[in-house]
Amino acid sequence: MTTLSNRPNTALVVIDVQNGVVAGACERDKVVANINDLVDKAREADVSVIWVQHRDDGGLAEGSDNWKIVPELDPREEEPLVHKRYGDSFEDTNLEAILDGLRVGRLIVTGAQSDACIRCTLHGAFVRGYDTTLVSDAHTTEDLTSYGAPPPEQVIAHTNLYWTYQTAPGRTAGTVETKDVEF
Repeated sequence: MTTLSNRPNTALVVIDVQNGVVAGACERDKVVANINDLVDKAREADVSVIWVQHRDDGGLAEGSDNWKIVPELDPREEEPLVHKRYGDSFEDTNLEAILDGLRVGRLIVTGAQSDACIRCTLHGAFVRGYDTTLVSDAHTTEDLTSYGAPPPEQVIAHTNLYWTYQTAPGRTAGTVETKDVEF
């Protein structure tokens, strides 16, 4: 149903599941395990897995331990890796070119952080014409209550709530649990 023409394929997008991003994240181990299950399921279904890796000049310097994808996940050399510097994984990256080359019009989104790069990428994909599904138990965030944010469980629940009801002409959005993802 995507508004993008000739884009019948689906991709699993794994955003910023890096040591320094998820070290203190809510239910980190459960979320990483769910993402690992989804990666395996996507590979079995011959669905593209696209890895997104954030870098900055501070705590996520390229090549640092914090910048590396968590050891529980194992990106394959042939799977696309997108390097980004902004919240939206499309912004100033080659993600759109990769998706176009793979003829992808439907994205299954996972990763971190729920209230930052996940939300930015969901909206970035949706406004660009992609059908965009968030895996409700495969994204996480850290505790930012000291900055005035709600507790991470509430941030995650709110992200799931509002993405469940996103609508736009000719596109679909929504959430699904890991166990119910169909590629």
